[in-house]
Amino acid sequence: MKKAKRILFMHFGIVLLSVGVYFFKIPNGFSTGGVTGVGTILGALTPISSGIWIWVLNIALLVVGFAVFGRKTGFKTVYCSMMYSALIYLFEYFVPLKSPLSNQPLLELVYAMLLTSVGSAMIFNSGASSGGTDIVALILKQYSGIDVGKALLCVDFVVAASAFFVFDVTAGLFSLLGLFAKAFLVDSVIESFNTCKYFIVITTRPEEISQYIINGLHHGVTTSKAIGEYTHEEKTMIHTVCKRAEAIKLREKIREIDPKAFTVITTSSEIIGRGFRSV
Repeated sequence: MKKAKRILFMHFGIVLLSVGVYFFKIPNGFSTGGVTGVGTILGALTPISSGIWIWVLNIALLVVGFAVFGRKTGFKTVYCSMMYSALIYLFEYFVPLKSPLSNQPLLELVYAMLLTSVGSAMIFNSGASSGGTDIVALILKQYSGIDVGKALLCVDFVVAASAFFVFDVTAGLFSLLGLFAKAFLVDSVIESFNTCKYFIVITTRPEEISQYIINGLHHGVTTSKAIGEYTHEEKTMIHTVCKRAEAIKLREKIREIDPKAFTVITTSSEIIGRGFRSV
């Protein structure tokens, strides 16, 4: 069930990414980096469509990736890259666009960045990637020692800046704005998908609270004895982690079982272990 959910999540991410690129990025000339940016620019300079260029460039980069990294390139990355390219090509064939959907470029940039950022984050969260300039960045790192994030930003910046010369100043400015927005959005969306709540509960009724967490929420519990320096009263400290939706139930249950319990709830996006993310 979990594997099926992850596969569905990955495919939905591919669709969102493709819709954002084809319906909002390409018609406006938003080349915010990556293979889509290069494909958008080449589509404007040549009689070959952007969709075909994106497909060709992704295949070329995957071949280079296999040549340099071998099987480390990963089946999921190959699959997502090809599916994403194929969807854009199908959109071009069945829903041809001659101009942007509206006369509001800023609004279209917002949708372009939201859809592609959420789509990319969903793909990354499924343990895959859409390929493209990620492979270029990894190659630069291997042969030059440059940090992957910096290498990717350098590659994307050059692509985005090209919009000034291929399209116009407006498209160039929007492309650079989109590039910087993407850098923050993807990380933020990935973190929101993985957000969990860490509970520290200091209580005199640990058995009831622990049983609810174990049997009701199906999560583990760690307990330790705690002594308050002010009252010198011995209590039990409960540690547990749960999903964001479960946190509300647990908070209410703690209040119901022990109204005097002292509870600290913190947010984390990196919980690794059984029931959460694998290493």
